[in-house]
Amino acid sequence: MTEEWKRKKESFDVLDGRGDAGNFLPDVLKRAEKVAVGEGLCVVQSFEPIPLYSTLDDLGFEHMTDKVSDNEYRAYFFRTASKEPPAGKTLHPAALANYGKTDKALGKIAGHFWQLTWKKENPAIDIKTKYLLSLANAVGAGRLRQATRELVKAYSAGVTVAELDELFSLFVWNQGFGTFASEISPSALFAAYLFIKEEEKKGKSRGVVMEALLEKFGEKNPEVGVFYESEI
Repeated sequence: MTEEWKRKKESFDVLDGRGDAGNFLPDVLKRAEKVAVGEGLCVVQSFEPIPLYSTLDDLGFEHMTDKVSDNEYRAYFFRTASKEPPAGKTLHPAALANYGKTDKALGKIAGHFWQLTWKKENPAIDIKTKYLLSLANAVGAGRLRQATRELVKAYSAGVTVAELDELFSLFVWNQGFGTFASEISPSALFAAYLFIKEEEKKGKSRGVVMEALLEKFGEKNPEVGVFYESEI
């Protein structure tokens, strides 16, 4: 981090995400993609946006954060390089914002815990395996919304249809035929799994399948998204 860009941070474009939690991460990423090397972006939130640090770091940004008050944090991101996001950066930990709405201290703890769990340096378990383990744990706990998100991430990280076939067979074995038939097979999780199989059978590339997968089973899907949106 250089003193030069810290001195020019007040000139960065500002994105105020307070009160816009549902679209916060997607909006930041869209804006960040347009930031040129040598330029920056200021993100304003009511909590410290910890998950953004590693996410934008993967895109070539450095960061620093100022705590203006208990309800205002200004995170400054400066682009030093243009990088492609690594595999698995498809559905971000958007739900962390919900902890901050309940209690800001809790939100900060959750953010640091996520960082430790998913961004550990030199991890012993590779990211694809972590996603599959998280997927299986979510199914075992009956959290099919989370499981669907982990499936999308696992596919982005390189999991194959053959691996998914074996995993879903294990769900039948471990959860039982009745649970699989009444809870898992009618879910968005199973639909996403079948969608991947069908699209690959058509000969579509992983990139094309991922694009459609995110459109059908991303944040806009009410069975997958993690934010409550009032109709009032």
